[in-house]
Amino acid sequence: MTVAETVAEWLAGTAPHRLPPETAETSRKLFLDVAGLCIAARRAPYVTATLAAVDRSVEGGCTALGHAGGFDAFGAALVNGTAAHGEDFDDTFEGGPVHSGAVIVPAVLAACEREGLAGDRFLVGIVTGTELLCRLSLVAPMGAHNAGFHPTAVFGAIAAAGAVGAALKMPAEAIASALGIAGSMASGIIEYLAEGTWTKRMHAGWAAQSGVRAALMARGGFAGPRTVFEGRHGLYRAFAPTVPPDFAPLLDGLGHGWVMPSVAFKPYACGTMTQPFIDCARRLAGEGIRAADVRDIECEVAGGTVPRLWEPLASKHRPPTPYAAKFSTPFCMAVGFFDGKAGLAQFTEARIADPAVLALASTIRYTIDPANPYPRKFTGHLRATLADGSSREYRQPYMRGGTRDPLLAVELEAKFLDNAIYGGWTAEAAQGLLRASRTIFKSPSLDVMKEFRA
Repeated sequence: MTVAETVAEWLAGTAPHRLPPETAETSRKLFLDVAGLCIAARRAPYVTATLAAVDRSVEGGCTALGHAGGFDAFGAALVNGTAAHGEDFDDTFEGGPVHSGAVIVPAVLAACEREGLAGDRFLVGIVTGTELLCRLSLVAPMGAHNAGFHPTAVFGAIAAAGAVGAALKMPAEAIASALGIAGSMASGIIEYLAEGTWTKRMHAGWAAQSGVRAALMARGGFAGPRTVFEGRHGLYRAFAPTVPPDFAPLLDGLGHGWVMPSVAFKPYACGTMTQPFIDCARRLAGEGIRAADVRDIECEVAGGTVPRLWEPLASKHRPPTPYAAKFSTPFCMAVGFFDGKAGLAQFTEARIADPAVLALASTIRYTIDPANPYPRKFTGHLRATLADGSSREYRQPYMRGGTRDPLLAVELEAKFLDNAIYGGWTAEAAQGLLRASRTIFKSPSLDVMKEFRA
C-alpha cells in the first residue's frame, strides 16, 4: 500500500465512539477558538474583500460565522478559514509548525452543513483532520518553509481533504484519491513577509475550500495519484525538496497514539515563535525596569526563525503595516513590554507608529543559537543591558498555551467571549454559541449554526 492508501484506511475506519475523550475536548476548543476569531475579524477589510469573491446560497446553505444568510460550502470554508487565520491568533502545533483549526474546522463545518450530517461526523472530521495535518508537518521538518512555502497552506489542503472524506464516510479508495487530488490544489508562498500584505491570511481558507472540493470530486469518481506523498513528483519533493521525507512520524501509531491533543492555543495575536519572547519582555517590565533604562537587548534564537521573524532587521524594527508587525519579534516584544499583552488592540496603525514602542524595538537584536530545539519546541530568551551597566536575563523554555503550560478551559472561553465582543457581537449572542459548543458533537444536525449567521 502507498502512504496515501494507508492514511485513507485509517480515515475511513475512524468511528466517533472509538475516539479518546481528550480528542473530543481538543476539538471543542478548536471549534470555539476558530468561531471567536471568525467573529472578531468579520468586519475586517480582508474579510470584506474575500466576501466579494464568493456566492451566497439561495436556500439554507452553509454558515460563514457572523455573516447573514447562507453560502455554498466552498465560499463558507474560504471565508471562515481566512477570518480565523487572519489575525494570527489561532492555534499552532509545536513541531510543525502548522495551524490546524483555521483549516480543518471551516472545511468540515461546511461539508457537514452541505450534507446535512450530525454532530458526531463533525467531530470525526475535526479529530482526524487535525491529527493528519499535525503529522504531515513532521515528515520533512522546516523543508516547506525553507523552500518558501507556508506549511499550513500546503499540508492543510491535504488534511482538509482527508477530514472531509472521513466526515462523509467515504470509502478508503475514494479518500486516497481525495488526498491525491488535493496535492494538486496545495499552494501558498510566504512572500507576504516582504511587505506585510494579506496573502497569508487567505492560506487557511484556501486550503479549507480546496479540501472540500477534492473530497467531493473524489466521491464523484475523479481519480487522484495514490503516490501523492512519496512519489517522484509527489508533495514533499515539490514543496520540501531539501529535506528527505521520513514517513514514520506520519504513520507510526496512527489511530492509537494521538498527537492532536497537544496543539497549543495562543495567548497572543501574533506569530507563533515570537510568543515566548513576549513572555520574556513582560517579565523584564514586571521587575520595574523602564524602557529608558534599557540600552540593548540581545536574544538567542533558532536559525530557522530568522528569515521570517528577524530579517530584514531594519524592517522588523519599524514594521510597515500592522500585519507585518505580527511577524516582527522586536515589535512584539516591545509592545508586550509596554502593554503587558499582545492582543488584537496591539496591532494597529497607531501602535506601529508609537515612538516609544519603536525606540525600544530598535534596541533589540539577535544571535543564532545552534542548539535551539526549534521546531520541536518554541523557546524565548532575552539579555538586557541596562544604562547603569547591569544586565537582566530571562528564558522561556516553552510556549504558553501548549502542553507544558496549557491555557485553562476558562481562559479559552474568556478569549472566545472577548473576540466575539470585539467583533461586535452582544454578550448574549456569544454566550449562546459558547453553550452550543458544549453539545454540538452530540447534536442530530448542525442546524443550530444558522442562529449564528448575523
